[in-house]
Amino acid sequence: MAVVPLVPIGRPRDRVLDDATYRQHLATLAEREGELVRRRAEVHAGWGEQYRQRVHKKGKLTARERIDRLRDAGSEVFEVGTFVNYGLEYQGGVKSPGAGVVTAFVRIEGRWCIVIANDNTVASGSWWPKTPEKIQRAQTMALRLRIPVVYLVDSSGLFLPEQSRAFPGARGAGHIFKMNSVLSAHGVPQIAGVFGDCIAGGGYMPIISDRVYMTEQAYMVIAGAALIKGAKSQKMTSLDIGGPEVHVHQSGCADVRVPSDEVLIDCIRRDVRRLPSSGADFYRADAAPVEPAFPDAELCGLLPADHREPYDSTEVLARLVDHSLFWEVMPSVGEEMICGVGRVGGLWAGFVINRQGLVGDPEHPGNKRPAAILYRGGISKVAAFSRACNADGVPLIWLQDISGFDIGAEAERQGLLAYGSSLIYTNSTNDVPMFTVLLRKASGAGYYAMSGLPYDPIVQLSTPISRLSVMEGRTLAIATYNTKLDDNFEILQDAEERRSIEEGMRAVEKRIEADMDPYVSARQMDTDEIVRLSELRSYLAMLVESAYQAPGTRRIKNSRIWSLHDLAVLVEGVR
Repeated sequence: MAVVPLVPIGRPRDRVLDDATYRQHLATLAEREGELVRRRAEVHAGWGEQYRQRVHKKGKLTARERIDRLRDAGSEVFEVGTFVNYGLEYQGGVKSPGAGVVTAFVRIEGRWCIVIANDNTVASGSWWPKTPEKIQRAQTMALRLRIPVVYLVDSSGLFLPEQSRAFPGARGAGHIFKMNSVLSAHGVPQIAGVFGDCIAGGGYMPIISDRVYMTEQAYMVIAGAALIKGAKSQKMTSLDIGGPEVHVHQSGCADVRVPSDEVLIDCIRRDVRRLPSSGADFYRADAAPVEPAFPDAELCGLLPADHREPYDSTEVLARLVDHSLFWEVMPSVGEEMICGVGRVGGLWAGFVINRQGLVGDPEHPGNKRPAAILYRGGISKVAAFSRACNADGVPLIWLQDISGFDIGAEAERQGLLAYGSSLIYTNSTNDVPMFTVLLRKASGAGYYAMSGLPYDPIVQLSTPISRLSVMEGRTLAIATYNTKLDDNFEILQDAEERRSIEEGMRAVEKRIEADMDPYVSARQMDTDEIVRLSELRSYLAMLVESAYQAPGTRRIKNSRIWSLHDLAVLVEGVR
């Protein structure tokens, strides 16, 4: 049967969890999410009100004000990379909120675009350590999805005291310009607006764009006036050297001269409007976006913050997919994993999520074993599902809450290394857009196997309760001090040595627990963004729609000829 056999999933909240437990979970998460909101506001403030006022006195808008004017009315802005460099201090005790650049998915004239905007309230939009990587990460998202890129340029170049950490290397500042070139070579539209400073390497970023606008305050120069004065003893302003009079009317390095920020933004919107419209409505056909039957806000009370506490993963899916309708594929195999298809915002997406608690053990009928672990059946099931989604062009969403792979003598005899390698090969070679969410724990090779960031998902999201590490702190402490423990992993009996080992193990456990903080991952770009559970569905809807926006750039099969149907028949039999 070629009809996608969607069935209702989920139950009302009061049938899933008692009121007291639900309220307890809500209170814990409210504290974590409140901290997320506070920290976002801290980053969004840049260097503070004084610097915002300085921008306004120049007759200019701040980066986020420009984005707010650029976006379609009523649409959300979905930032990525908010917490890059969060909490770090540089020479002179200064900080670089968001690495001095805003990168976000923004809907412009009905089309999702990647916007890259220098934060002119942070050292005049300077490039810090990690700024180039953050820009390149956003460029890569646009390249993979084939969606337009808009550059809002207002940058005084490298933050020179830290230039050694931003200029050289394979992902140094120069790689941004290679990405400009690669995007152009793949036909991805690029539009640049230059609002102010555009110095040195930054001068190259707009040039390869398809359209370059400059305001009357803007200039693009290889070297600014101060450097020229020092090198050549010539007195002139940067506007004299590379303002719109030079680059629009003489060099041809820019296309259009405009009087103000507001007019430039209107011109960008007009150019985006001229691009082909989104293909998302075509692929939706008559399936309009529909909210889940159960509010997605309930996720905040259904997911316990304690990673050892189980929950029903089906209830998570029921609060993410349209109308809470879902087709679970191969349910009789690999019970520890749920694989299936549902709509998000009216568009098909595949889901892979770890079950929690205990599941049956097909190797030992009648026994139970922990879920949130990859066993042979689950690995094979996920690999086959991933291959089928890739063949069918269905975007794939990985919802991780995983402790890792099964271990032990039986696991090795079963060849889990080979099964895991098959899954890793599949996810490494897929062409279909894949997005990863770290719901809670993301541990060990399980994080890799479920399309963690090293396997190039287009976007990886974390939540305030995410924990990313090789293993839990206590387990890692035991592994670290293994040579000093007896065969039962007990500390040796010598009192002095015992005290030293205990202190060392506590220190290792404390450090590992601190390293699991999602803000640490976000700071060093090991995850793309931290999102509240209540906004997860809206992020996923945006990402899935972005995956369908550019028709003709990848294979998208209609649901009648999905490989998933064949897979279901082969595994479950004809019904």
